Amino acid sequence: MMTDDTTQLPTFDSLGLAPELLDAIRDAGYERPTPIQADAIPVALKGRDLIGLAQTGTGKTASFTLPILNRLMHGPRRTRALVLTPTRELCLQVEESVRKYSKYAPLDVIPVFGGVSYEPQEKALRSGVDIVVATPGRLIDQLDRRNVDFSYLEMLVLDEADRMLDMGFAPQLQRIVEQIPRYRQTMLFSATMPPEVEALGRKYLRRPVVVQVGRRSQAASTVTHAVYPVRKERKTDLLVDLLTKSHHDSVLVFTRTKHGADKVERELTRHGIPTAAMHADKSQPARIRALEDFRTGAIRVLVATDIAQRGLDIDGISHVINFDVPQAPEDYVHRIGRTGRAASTGDAYTFMSPDEIGMVRTIERVIGQEIPRISVPGFDFGTVAATAAAAAHGDAATAV
Repeated sequence: MMTDDTTQLPTFDSLGLAPELLDAIRDAGYERPTPIQADAIPVALKGRDLIGLAQTGTGKTASFTLPILNRLMHGPRRTRALVLTPTRELCLQVEESVRKYSKYAPLDVIPVFGGVSYEPQEKALRSGVDIVVATPGRLIDQLDRRNVDFSYLEMLVLDEADRMLDMGFAPQLQRIVEQIPRYRQTMLFSATMPPEVEALGRKYLRRPVVVQVGRRSQAASTVTHAVYPVRKERKTDLLVDLLTKSHHDSVLVFTRTKHGADKVERELTRHGIPTAAMHADKSQPARIRALEDFRTGAIRVLVATDIAQRGLDIDGISHVINFDVPQAPEDYVHRIGRTGRAASTGDAYTFMSPDEIGMVRTIERVIGQEIPRISVPGFDFGTVAATAAAAAHGDAATAV
């Protein structure tokens, strides 16, 4: 297990990567790998099957894109690598990583996801590309149309495997794996390792090396946590209050439902706060536009549902706000993993209504720390209740 102290990590030069990749890495401004990269890349370069476990935002994507590029730089020009991801946003993130690091390598990549026209994807797949990055559903469609030839596939990556299972992609994964060569290198990456992911690893990987950085369900140490007790009907008012009374550079807000995300977006926009919402009902162009506006600072706030949480790869997020408390502790870890990335610091606020107290306590048990409570006068339901009780007591005393 590598230490989290990056000053003790090796340099990329010592990992065994090709000079062309090292040049691209330097151009991107990186000198030392993250702990998961330092542990996973040498194993992957040896051709071993691999299970990589690390919290969100630790550099898992480069842990498999760099070994893929290193292997595919030499050899026939045909589809030799497939990366499966749970969401369109994550698909685009992996494609971006491949393009960034293949700057000096003659390799092609095509993202394959739903919500856009089939024809450009069909044309690229039929002409032949080195690397396919796909969501399971759209890839099944392209396989059914006989647009993909995986006869020469050498490498398979299951990225965010826990999320793919959460989203019900197990049957699609089975269909896809049945159509690719049995003898291949397979890498599985995940933020958590529930029994279902362990079973997936046993099913599709051969004697894998397990690389784990940090304990399971561990929250990033660079994130400062806080819980704001607030009545459910006052959450939007509290959010507006926080965003207008103090400076927040880049804020990612998570809601439990699509309707809730749209409602928050409308209210913040009404108060003059540049905001966009992103969830499954949004069209692909709208989702891409929202992400780009958020990255460039055209909007300060992006409101997203849990379905989008792991597909978001945006540097520089200063605050993550859980408008609704996530029902699963693992989702809390994934949500707040959007900030405090790459050794930078971030803040994670959670709005807790009275009926969410139990969920917050469960999260605290899982992450192994108590989260400080911040009381905002006029919003804290404890303060409100105490004020109301005092007022009622005063009225009673007056009446007597």
